[in-house]
Amino acid sequence: MFGLFKKKSPVEVLQEKYKKLMKASFDLSKTNRTLGDEKFAEAQEVLKEIEALENK
Repeated sequence: MFGLFKKKSPVEVLQEKYKKLMKASFDLSKTNRTLGDEKFAEAQEVLKEIEALENK
């Protein structure tokens, strides 16, 4: 209840985006491997951004 209106940090936002991209990558890899690989590549870029923010 108290965290209801708490803003998310940039790292938390990117972690959610990464999680969604990884799920999309997994789901697409079952039907269209090329699109699944593209989503995985996007997720890796987001992971690099997360690591860069955490190292600051």
